[in-house]
Amino acid sequence: MTMIAENLKAVTQRISRSCEKSGRPPSDVKLVCVTKEADIAQIEEALTSGVKDVGENRVQDALLKYKAIGDRAVWHLIGHLQTNKVRDAVKIFSLIHSIDSVHLAEAIDKEAKKINKIQDILIQVNTSGEESKFGIKPDEAADFFRKASLYPNINIQGLMAIAPEVDDPEDVRPFFRKLRELRGDLNSMLNTRYSMLSMGMTSDFEIAVEEGATIVRIGRAIFK
Repeated sequence: MTMIAENLKAVTQRISRSCEKSGRPPSDVKLVCVTKEADIAQIEEALTSGVKDVGENRVQDALLKYKAIGDRAVWHLIGHLQTNKVRDAVKIFSLIHSIDSVHLAEAIDKEAKKINKIQDILIQVNTSGEESKFGIKPDEAADFFRKASLYPNINIQGLMAIAPEVDDPEDVRPFFRKLRELRGDLNSMLNTRYSMLSMGMTSDFEIAVEEGATIVRIGRAIFK
């Protein structure tokens, strides 16, 4: 077994244990393998080891890797998206995790319409209130969702958040819990069924799973 395969097995086992701890089946959680620091050979190895979903932070990096990998992977954009990169993003990404403005949602809708696509997206929420992080404020979410849901060529699937960097992973639990509770509030308020919660990375994904993550974004623990 290769190092990447061993790392994937260890990560999968940790996800399963966290699911068991919180009374959830492991099938509830999708692993997105973050490949921003991986080369093509490493991505190929991850795919051979069972990875289906890969995540990239930058559109330009994803385009280069997509040329080699193509649709053998399901592509996720997990980093901030600039409007001048929307056209390329819509062409290759199945799910864009980081929508944080109505203007950006409108741009995605426009480009998706051109290629007859319904683009799945998540709304990024800044649950920690850090100025250095992108995302809408939690108290702006309901109004944001009402406006963004009017665009016919985007499909809102749920929410995404990035927790603060802390020494003790337990310290991020409130920020993940806030995202889960916000999803529940939105579904009750708007009579919707948003289900996805993209939260948790290498340093804190077990806490995220315990708090309801349906997608975890892990890179370093796989390619270390």
